[in-house]
Formats: sequence, C-alpha cells, structure tokens
Amino acid sequence: MRTYVVLGGGGSFGIHTSKYLLDHANPKKVIAVGRNPPRPEPFTLKVGDGDPRYAYHAYHVTHELDLLMRLLDKERPQVIVNFAAQGEGAVSWKDSWRFFETNSMALAKLTEELMQRDYLERFIQIGTSEMYGSVDHAVTEDEPIKPSSPYAASKVAFDMYLESVSRFLKFPMDIIRPCNAYCPGQLLHRVIPKAIWCGLTGNKLPLHGGGKAEKSYIHARDLGRAIHLVAEKAPLGVVYNAGAARPTSIREVVERCAKALGIPFAQLCTVTEDRLGQDSRYWLDSSRIKNAVGWEPQIGWDEGLAEMVAWGKKYLPQIKDWPTDYVLRA
Repeated sequence: MRTYVVLGGGGSFGIHTSKYLLDHANPKKVIAVGRNPPRPEPFTLKVGDGDPRYAYHAYHVTHELDLLMRLLDKERPQVIVNFAAQGEGAVSWKDSWRFFETNSMALAKLTEELMQRDYLERFIQIGTSEMYGSVDHAVTEDEPIKPSSPYAASKVAFDMYLESVSRFLKFPMDIIRPCNAYCPGQLLHRVIPKAIWCGLTGNKLPLHGGGKAEKSYIHARDLGRAIHLVAEKAPLGVVYNAGAARPTSIREVVERCAKALGIPFAQLCTVTEDRLGQDSRYWLDSSRIKNAVGWEPQIGWDEGLAEMVAWGKKYLPQIKDWPTDYVLRA
C-alpha cells in the first residue's frame, strides 16, 4: 500500500485524481496539498470527507517550501503527483515572471529537496499540450517544442529540467502531458463549466473567434486513471501524451453543451474577438501511453456533459454568483 501526495490538490483535477486514487489504488493514504483552504462543496465535491485515508493541507509550494517538506518528510510518500502551477495561458502575457516563479523555479527547488529523500519512488509531473503549440497533425512526445505563451514556456522549462535530472541524476520521474480536461467542480472561467453556468443562469458565453479553434478534451476521471496507471506500471523517465483521439472545435463543444442543457446554441453564446496567442489546434498522439499501460479515454461527450449539467443544477444556488473570470495570484 502506497502513500500518494497530490500537489495542486485543491484544484479540480487534483480533487478528481485524489478521488480516483482513493477509489482504485488501494492507498495507505492520499494527501492533497493546495495553496488555499478548501473551497465550498460545489468545488471540492466532498471528496475524502470521512475517509481516514485522506487529508488536505494548505501549503504554498512557492512560498512555504519548508512547511511542505516537513509534511512530506513526516508522511514519506512513495508517489508525488504534481498539478501545482500558475495556469491560464491567455493571461500570462502580463506579469509573466509569476508563471516562471511557480512553474519553473519553485518546482526545481522542490525537486532538489526531493533528491535528498530516500522514500520517493516516483514523481509524476502534469505538463500541458500547449507546449507543442498549434499543430496540423497528432503530435508525438518527440515533436519539437513550440510554446506560444509565457505559461507554456514556463511549463516547458520544468519539463526539460526534469528530463535532465532524470537522465543524469536518476531522479525518478515521469511526465504526463494531457490535453484539456473538464469535470464537475471545475472553476467557472473554463469554457465548459462556464457554458453550463451561462445556460443555467441566462447569461451569454463569449465565444472567442467564433469558436473555430480546435482543442482536445478528456474528462478528469480519465486523467486520474492515466496517472494511476503510470504510477503503477510505467517505466521511469518517460514522457506520455494523454489525449482524445481527435480534437473538437470550441464551437462544437459549446453546441454540445447547449444540447446537454436543452437550449438553442444561439441562446447560449455570443461571438467575440479571438484571444491573443490563441492556438488554432491542439492534437495529441497518445499511442505511447496506450502501448505502455493500456490507457485511452473512456468517458465520451454525452456522459461527461450530462455530469456537468447535473453538477450545475445541483449546486446552482451556491455557484450562481461565483466569479467567472480568472484572477492571477501568487
């Protein structure tokens, strides 16, 4: 039985990963670490409530590394999964240094500390498909790196650092580069939860550039399964893409949200100008992770969006006045 630590464990993907590990990994413990105290129930989904194997701690990986290391040394996890990052590439053009502060520098400091510990068996970094930039084909992990935002560049920097310390210092790591993920409990600045929120509250979703950009999507539960399989079965030192077989235009995503909500597409959104640095297509070749551990997505659009609508309806009283814009914080 292993102890897992999920850094970035207060975010929606960290929460769903913690739940997946509790349900499927037979863990000794799952310890989630986030920079904030837990959010209200619509965003934590009560994951881990009443389960003695689960704990949540609020430590900031950038500014409280000493406290985080005390926790890790006490719990001695065999597996650390890292979601902790400054996200949202669209806003990274301003105060770009903050993205490197967390996504590169803080994580490099953490890694150097972990190299001195004998309990760690595997560090799984959650990267991003954005580091490949806009593509016209399904890209493999060996595709040239072409980040198109400071956010993506900051993620690239730490991935390359990990690859170097793995190769020369034998740091036990793997990298998973997932496509866009979605799930109940996701914050409302993301397109799918925001579309559900708009449909339930009568607001209009701004459809940037008419939604012509294409992105690949998986449900966060599928991402949690990829992480579990890599933790259990994968060789060390390998980078894995994890994405859907085909990309989907943002317009089609919103059309599917409208259908799941039972409202006309035109009622849900309004077309706005495109965002700075918007990539036209993200598309991953995930054959390496399928061949290595047998992973491929299992949750289709109909099932996933039905869950999103059910979540929105259940928690509408709590989320109807929740902020829908991204706010950059340290």
